[in-house]
Amino acid sequence: MMQMIHTTPRRSKKRKPTAKQRELSDSWEKLLKKYATKTVAKPKQQLSDVYSLGKPACRETPKIPSLPFTGEPCLKKANPVYTGTAIKGIGTMHNSNSVPVFSNEEAIAIAKTCEDAALKTDARITNSEGASVSTGTGFFAYSNSHGFTGGYSSSRHGVSCSVIAESGGSMQRDYWYSTARAAEDLQSAVDIGTAAGERTVRRLNAKKIKTCQVPVLFEAPLASGLISTLISAISGGNLYRKSSFLLDSLGKQIASPLLNIYEDPFIKKGLASSPFDNEGVATKARQLVQDGVLQGYVLSSYSARKLGMKTTGNAGGNHNLMIRPGANDFAGLLKQMGTGLVVTELLGHGMNMVTGDYSRGAAGFWVENGMIVHPVEEITIASNMVDMLKMITAIGNDVLVQGSKQVGSILIERMTVAAD
Repeated sequence: MMQMIHTTPRRSKKRKPTAKQRELSDSWEKLLKKYATKTVAKPKQQLSDVYSLGKPACRETPKIPSLPFTGEPCLKKANPVYTGTAIKGIGTMHNSNSVPVFSNEEAIAIAKTCEDAALKTDARITNSEGASVSTGTGFFAYSNSHGFTGGYSSSRHGVSCSVIAESGGSMQRDYWYSTARAAEDLQSAVDIGTAAGERTVRRLNAKKIKTCQVPVLFEAPLASGLISTLISAISGGNLYRKSSFLLDSLGKQIASPLLNIYEDPFIKKGLASSPFDNEGVATKARQLVQDGVLQGYVLSSYSARKLGMKTTGNAGGNHNLMIRPGANDFAGLLKQMGTGLVVTELLGHGMNMVTGDYSRGAAGFWVENGMIVHPVEEITIASNMVDMLKMITAIGNDVLVQGSKQVGSILIERMTVAAD
């Protein structure tokens, strides 16, 4: 069992530290001194140098390699300890000369620009819940009694906006945000505000629909939630407690052949990049799901021991997950769906992890002949995750990067939509 070393000794007993403990303590002190924050005088940056208020940022979606599956489960062996060979180049934090840090004045200017853009989108936008700008840096350090001591710096920046629109007695709110390791990779303040305004206005004057069974399209921001549910089902904690709808599924077909998930902890500036996990175990890139077949679980050393397997370097959660996109963009997915429901908001937590039963309150848009007809609200969508994963008929190339999961919109062949 891994144990954290505390620098403050217990008061009840005063024991002389062993040679190994002194060695670990010295390593810890050297690590902290190496990464100690130093104040460096540098010329004040202009707002225009730090952040683009009008030009959208561009991202490249990494290509997802295809790895063969051997069908053999991990065997119980000693945990691979991180050696320091993979930490270079993942860009969890830039050096002090390349990371723009917002001053209070700059952050206020960005927030005002974002909010103004949202308010100017449409005259029906009557109020604002505000725009926010966040910037932060940190350092993660870990040491244990197995002889591991390591750490790395990280940074994260974000801009968000939320507004309210009214029309004919109908009132709606929506939001948009952007987050990135480097401030220059953020979506522009104008684009964020405009997106928040447009997403809010389009929800006005929702209409009722009848209960039916139709295809359901989860837009990209919500599609990541489906992937999160899948990851929870193959995580060690739920597996050894027998509280997963995907028990004993390793090497089996758990989803549509269209679903391919690749975990890569080493994406430069990835929001979930890490050279080692929360136990000091080296991370590695791997195929989690290939053509719908489950290739591996998500395990810490504790859950791995409970299952008689080997840790996968996932203590603390999954790393960057890339879901291989299909050929269609969002408009193409609408045409492929024909008639059905686009889901843009989910309410409640109606997911049974043991049985896979899925039932959530929802809002979105009704689609006919591949075109959005009108917004809908006060509906419930229901199915079972086992069936939903196997009924994935398309994954869009409208990949959104707002967290650890990089995925486009996901089209499910059929779900029950309960309305009036």
